[in-house]
Amino acid sequence: MSYTYLKNETSNGICTLTLSAPKSLNALNSELLGELGHFLDNIDSAVRVLIITGDGDKSFVAGADIAEMSTLDEREGFEFGKRGTDVFRKLERLPIPVIAAVNGYALGGGCEIAMACDIRICSDNARFGQPEVGLGIIPGFSGTYRLAKLVGMGMAKQMIYTGKPIKSDEALRIGLVNAVYPQAELMAQAMKMAAAICKNAPVALKYAKECIEAEYDLQADEAIAYENRMFGKCFATADQKNGMHAFLNKQEVEFEGR
Repeated sequence: MSYTYLKNETSNGICTLTLSAPKSLNALNSELLGELGHFLDNIDSAVRVLIITGDGDKSFVAGADIAEMSTLDEREGFEFGKRGTDVFRKLERLPIPVIAAVNGYALGGGCEIAMACDIRICSDNARFGQPEVGLGIIPGFSGTYRLAKLVGMGMAKQMIYTGKPIKSDEALRIGLVNAVYPQAELMAQAMKMAAAICKNAPVALKYAKECIEAEYDLQADEAIAYENRMFGKCFATADQKNGMHAFLNKQEVEFEGR
């Protein structure tokens, strides 16, 4: 399917998805969210790692489309928010690793979509923020939930209450991003990380992601028991047999993803 607001390219198991609405700095409107949801529902099974970035050199995603939101009533506002949260939850639940390569402004919905990814790296000109209170609303795409999980309640409250964006170095300091690179190097670094991930067992990666996501809100005993079950399931896979055989025999391994 061809998309109006998405560009995608896949090579060697790595899919680069570019959110593309350059006139609005890649703002998230209903059409873009719909296309993103469709893409995630139909992502090729050969894709091992997904990289998400924004079109251009200024903005990752500047936020949700304020022009569209300005006309909404309470019911429509709820539906717009739910559309975004449902798509971002779908992104979060993808059974493959997802890297956000944040190449500029990541404000409002832009910060929220980055937080729904597994790993965030950014360019040195990136800016992160949740400025919604200055518009008379709150973060509507699960920002209040994910930001507190990632950076702690105190910093999340500061960012949301003030609405002020933070620079890339501060995002790194508080743990919102994993690494900061010069803009010219960002995509090469994202591809390098994705390639390193692709060398590992797809089923093990899937189970590891599932464990991390599921266990975060569990008590310690429940989380450990969950991990034990998933660890055991790994031993029913061809990837485990091949990986350990190759290690013991000092051979290169090619995982089959089963």
